[in-house]
Amino acid sequence: MHSSWWLTALLLLPLAGVLGVSLTRSRPERARRVALVSVGVEFALSVVVALLYNAHVAQASTWDFGVRWVVSAPLGLAYDVALDGISLALVLLSTLVALVAMLSDRAPRREPAYLAWQLLALDFTVGAFVAHDLLLFFIFFELVLVPSYFMVAQWGGPSARRAAMKFFLYTFVGSAPALVAVIYLGFLHQHEVGGNLSFNYSALSSTVMTSSQAVWIFVGLALAFAIKAPLWPLHSWSPSTYGEAPVAAGAQLAATLSKLGTYGLLRFALALTPLAVKSVTPVVLVLSVIAIVYGSLVAATSRDLRRLAVFSSVAQMGFITLGIFSGSQIGVTGAVVLMVVHGITTLGLFVLIGALERRRGSARLDDVRGLQGAVPVLSGFVTVVAFATIGVPGLGGFVGEFLILLGAFGVHPAYAAVATLGTVGAAVYWLWAYQRAFHGPLSENATGMADASPTERALLWPVVALVVALGVVPAPLLSRVAPSVQQIVAHVTPTGVSR
Repeated sequence: MHSSWWLTALLLLPLAGVLGVSLTRSRPERARRVALVSVGVEFALSVVVALLYNAHVAQASTWDFGVRWVVSAPLGLAYDVALDGISLALVLLSTLVALVAMLSDRAPRREPAYLAWQLLALDFTVGAFVAHDLLLFFIFFELVLVPSYFMVAQWGGPSARRAAMKFFLYTFVGSAPALVAVIYLGFLHQHEVGGNLSFNYSALSSTVMTSSQAVWIFVGLALAFAIKAPLWPLHSWSPSTYGEAPVAAGAQLAATLSKLGTYGLLRFALALTPLAVKSVTPVVLVLSVIAIVYGSLVAATSRDLRRLAVFSSVAQMGFITLGIFSGSQIGVTGAVVLMVVHGITTLGLFVLIGALERRRGSARLDDVRGLQGAVPVLSGFVTVVAFATIGVPGLGGFVGEFLILLGAFGVHPAYAAVATLGTVGAAVYWLWAYQRAFHGPLSENATGMADASPTERALLWPVVALVVALGVVPAPLLSRVAPSVQQIVAHVTPTGVSR
């Protein structure tokens, strides 16, 4: 296959799966097999792309597998996709999450429709990560909202419709200023160079603008990305949405949807407006450390594993934005690593939450009390996921947080010092939650509960293997991410920090 077709194949395969599921919807088991084959081949294809990713090309320009087809030159519409080390890591994460999430959960009704929405969510997520065109990215970024809304509203908990509507309104309203910023930046570039309108990422990155223009463009873009992540104080949609979402949808939303927000902040809001960095960085850093401390405090008071996961993610997103805006190549690299690790651990956590809910009908800490003896294997998996989130050395979370703090201490030591409290906070709330949930007297009617099934073990062992591998041997990920990070940091701060 010619290199230009690889990314197109990644985008077409889930759509073919949706068509196959639609054609077999009258036979749910066959539709499920079609969906599983589609997402399995999609994951395998993403692995092949990762193996074929040209490190020499990446060192020179950071982009590989690029293809651009102009749809309408006057309107600036183009199919423009390419891959660099950062987007490659997030595409792999997206396909892995979709595969494991689909295998871990079954819809009690209308399963073919549920599977089709999952495949569409995967397709739009991958499309956003491979888009080398700001307008194309925005289109995929917004399209993800549609399957996400329906998965939560139609297959979620008792208050799912209200939660889905809140999620939809937050993200849709937040995207309005982003669309204005996208169009304005395109016309600004056209006014500078003449010719047809273009939203090509490489072209827009060299657009000349004033500091005030850069700040307004940044704010317009960052608002939509901050809501999607979600970042404090724009996170209030997430507790209800993640709390009501079915397991597979919750895993996809929490593990990959949030990365669209942080990826957008790094790739577009930051990289396309370097003149805004000096003005916006102090604000973002303050919000980041507040998110870390606030998320940790609320997580420590949570009595439900879903709610704990939500506010743990708020704290983790604070760490990621701290790294992105640290001004340090080391810090930004750590942010990308933590994006990947957070996606993997969140996936594992939702699989475990689903396993506990199937057994106990709830993920409340009181309802799963004392399970250490009853289900030791499941409890062991929870321990590893918790330790990875805490940042225990030898696991992937440690690498990401250490690089972020190392980079931030070199440039913004005061913010880094406050953020360090977050690592202590994570240890407190996870260990306290684990003690409350799995130790002590066995909760009512928990005697004789089945431990992890072969299927659950098969899904959770890769999660454990990945967080261990990224903690012990992070070099394969770092070597692919570093050239892209170096180019962004050099562009944003030409005389800035590279340590």
